[in-house]
Amino acid sequence: MVCERAAGARQGKSGMTLRKLIASPAPIAVSFEFFPPKTAEAEENLWRCIKRLEPLQPSFVSVTYGAGGSTRERTHSTVKRIVQETSLKPAAHLTCVGSSRCEIDEIVRDYWDAGVRHIVALRGDMPDMEGRYRSHPDGYDSTPALIEGIRALAPFEISVSAYPERHPDSPSLAHDVELLKRKVDSGASRALTQFGFDTEVVASFRDACARAGVDVPIVPGLIPTTNIKGIARMAARSGASVPEWLSRLYEGLSEDADTRRVLAAAVLAEQVQELREHGFDEFHFYTLNQADLTYAACCMLGLKDVEWARKAVAS
Repeated sequence: MVCERAAGARQGKSGMTLRKLIASPAPIAVSFEFFPPKTAEAEENLWRCIKRLEPLQPSFVSVTYGAGGSTRERTHSTVKRIVQETSLKPAAHLTCVGSSRCEIDEIVRDYWDAGVRHIVALRGDMPDMEGRYRSHPDGYDSTPALIEGIRALAPFEISVSAYPERHPDSPSLAHDVELLKRKVDSGASRALTQFGFDTEVVASFRDACARAGVDVPIVPGLIPTTNIKGIARMAARSGASVPEWLSRLYEGLSEDADTRRVLAAAVLAEQVQELREHGFDEFHFYTLNQADLTYAACCMLGLKDVEWARKAVAS
């Protein structure tokens, strides 16, 4: 059914301009990802970002885990504060790497006791992103095993990762699709894709997953491109690609932050339009703890905080 809807959307698309995008009555859902702060200043910025985006009523917000579990305590602290101080539904990232089953199970129970009901279950990367993945000798050896362990402890909602351009450690895209199917069979209810900029690739991956029997939403990941050099470094580590046209767009603008922000907003606008044309109605924003471009993209999807806008005009 997913393939049929997607095919119908592509056959019937007529160029979804911003005018048509705003006028579209189709319901959409968004979610936001944050990373835990390292400094007091970064923490203030994160909470400004959270408060700015909270009125958009995302389905959930996720908080990342550093490589090798390096931000574990900061992730826990941030997630618990979201539960206590906001109306948002937090999803805590949890990885297999570097921890025993007993340690991970304790974390899972702690989240449940703190009121967290959603986990983003991931294999994780080795400390400092160095070397191929090695499971802990007493730990969960894969994401499907981790999901089964979480499910045995409490009825969490579980999201997982997906890689439309192939995970760096994967032998093939078909292997990635097969692994995603195993994650879903183990209890995952949603797949969040790695960020990417070729919407045709994302749509083709979704269709391949549907043909393989993956019957959960495949949610495209979107990321602001204001710092294109930083995005390129992230992409190189995660198996994503940065198209040549996008790199050329930012040439000569390393000292012109204002123009980069304008261009980044335009890139997001175009990507949102194209994804809607392909039939996507859920979007996951890697905010980089910066609210403005994510907020702008949500406005393009017809979501906005009317009360905030009214106050801004009045002031």
